[in-house]
Amino acid sequence: MTHIEVSFGDCDPAGIAFYPNIFRWLDKAFHDWLRPRGGHAHLCVELDALGIGLIDAKAQFRRPIVDGDALVIGLTIKEWSRKTVTIEYEGRIGNALAFQAQEVRGLFKRENGDTFAAEITALKELVETIGEK
Repeated sequence: MTHIEVSFGDCDPAGIAFYPNIFRWLDKAFHDWLRPRGGHAHLCVELDALGIGLIDAKAQFRRPIVDGDALVIGLTIKEWSRKTVTIEYEGRIGNALAFQAQEVRGLFKRENGDTFAAEITALKELVETIGEK
């Protein structure tokens, strides 16, 4: 779980969280999930990868998030495929659902000057060896 204390600076002139901040918080939740598994940089070294990058992201906003809210973001791995991992998120303020989101990420490598999405099986195995699925 990732905890965010929403502040005035996170909000737009209407007083609600500026939507790009929600995507920034999703990225923080993903990196918080990686941290007990060694963190992004460590995993990339282990896998000889450039990064675990974003391929697709979407969100559905259910209620406004405002200054002073204590936002809690939960993350669940929905699916591992050959080259991607699909991650689902829920953002809650107390018991109220603030948003649902989904990311698709890939493991990116470079060979002969070309960057490409590599098979992600090694990341899955490493993550599962170190922690939860």
